[in-house]
Amino acid sequence: MEHETRIGRENEREDEFEQELRQAFERRPAPPRLKRRIMDEVRRRHEERRHSRLVWWPRIAATFVLLAVVAGVAIWHRAEVRRRGEEARQQVLTAFRITTHALNEMNSKLSTRDRGQD
Repeated sequence: MEHETRIGRENEREDEFEQELRQAFERRPAPPRLKRRIMDEVRRRHEERRHSRLVWWPRIAATFVLLAVVAGVAIWHRAEVRRRGEEARQQVLTAFRITTHALNEMNSKLSTRDRGQD
């Protein structure tokens, strides 16, 4: 008899559980304006994504402009350094020519003087 009582209680629990399940899965009407709230939220998220994309494009464009300016400055600087180096080279060559000319004149005068003393 105890066994039958236990089985009866288990059946009652199963019946209660099934009844709770049925109640949980019963179709209920949606709360008022649920569809409107959901659609508003979908629109809001869509606008946020669109806005964030719109905000990023100018940033990306500004980044490329900045990179182009930095690259241009680097190229200009390199050309300026090269130009100054070439200018310095020309000045050194001019100084060598002047020095060579002065030394040749001095050698010529010394040779003339040495010949005169002989």
